[in-house]
Amino acid sequence: MNRLNIKKIILKSGKDQSLRRLHPWVFSGAIKKMEGDPGDGDLVQVFDNKGEFLALGHYQIGSIAVRVFSFADILPDEEFWTEKIKLAYQYRLRIGLAESPSTNVFRLVHGEGDGMPGLIADFYNGTLVLQFHSVGMYRMKDTLYNSFSSVLGNRLKAVYDKSKGTLPGKLRSQTENSWIAGEETEINVLENNRHFLVNVEKGQKTGFFIDQRENRRLLGKLAKGRKVLNMFGYSGGFSVYALGGEAEMVHTVDSSASAIDLARENVAVNFPGSAKHEAITADAFEYLDNAGKNYDLIILDPPAFAKRRNVLPQALQGYKRLNAKALQSIQKGGILFTFSCSQVVSKENFRKSVFVAAANTGRSVRILYQMSQPPDHPVSIYHPEGEYLKGLVLYVE
Repeated sequence: MNRLNIKKIILKSGKDQSLRRLHPWVFSGAIKKMEGDPGDGDLVQVFDNKGEFLALGHYQIGSIAVRVFSFADILPDEEFWTEKIKLAYQYRLRIGLAESPSTNVFRLVHGEGDGMPGLIADFYNGTLVLQFHSVGMYRMKDTLYNSFSSVLGNRLKAVYDKSKGTLPGKLRSQTENSWIAGEETEINVLENNRHFLVNVEKGQKTGFFIDQRENRRLLGKLAKGRKVLNMFGYSGGFSVYALGGEAEMVHTVDSSASAIDLARENVAVNFPGSAKHEAITADAFEYLDNAGKNYDLIILDPPAFAKRRNVLPQALQGYKRLNAKALQSIQKGGILFTFSCSQVVSKENFRKSVFVAAANTGRSVRILYQMSQPPDHPVSIYHPEGEYLKGLVLYVE
């Protein structure tokens, strides 16, 4: 890459402070002028109003105009990206995850948390699923594949690009999900010694909700002897852990019939012939309306109610309504696991919605645990927006 061809962004006076604090975003309103007419995905250098170099990143039309991947003035060649991915892999090794005998599914790259904004890479027992959230990262797909191959070696059996639903603008409509290397549609993964069937082509997100691993483990410790309702149950992850924790009964509810079928399969793989589990296709709100007081452990893990800030008020009302229904129906002495995976919903907003729901029911509620995403979904201390998953475990009298 010719350094002379790198385009330039000059910031307005005083708009350089966030970059000096190592925050990896430049908002469009902070830009004074652009040199070289950068387009979607172009590599750009960012300078302050006096001409001092600040950062290097990818330009994108929109509110977040630059996603920074380096605060050093370097040339981002394949060696640079290989080193980035190597550091991300070594981090997962050091936290005991990348080569765990009990778990072979984990997130290898988590966007800004690993210094690679716009890139998600999930490892499923040899299959790597990539999701690109920026044009700049997508345009580097071949380079990144080479880097992943170099770092993972013979551990890497197949690579799937699942970016059609995550890319911005026109590129989304011009892109199809596809295999970059190999093909492993049905994958059997191991998580905390529990087996799960994952279909990376048809499954939600990259195929499995990896980010709930530690929260599922906690649920297993609290499930003994309880009657469990797993709402928005998808492939039955929480249900499998509840059964492993000796729950008395477990009901998995999801509006998707295909998800319910997968939940049944995952329960059967781990607990063949178990009579404790029932999978039900139903709308969550309607099911809770008619659930009665049959459960003393309920999990609420809905899809994101708000993906954009302009729908935040409606999302908070949705969380309030959903949690109120669960709190009204749960048995005395019950436990409620409740989550939000919406990035635009802050911990404070989510907790306030649950607080209002609890207050409206008039029940005594204690917070047992406050939860977030696991360490393979790292949050950079300079980018608090990366903490998207938040959850509460409540004890209800």
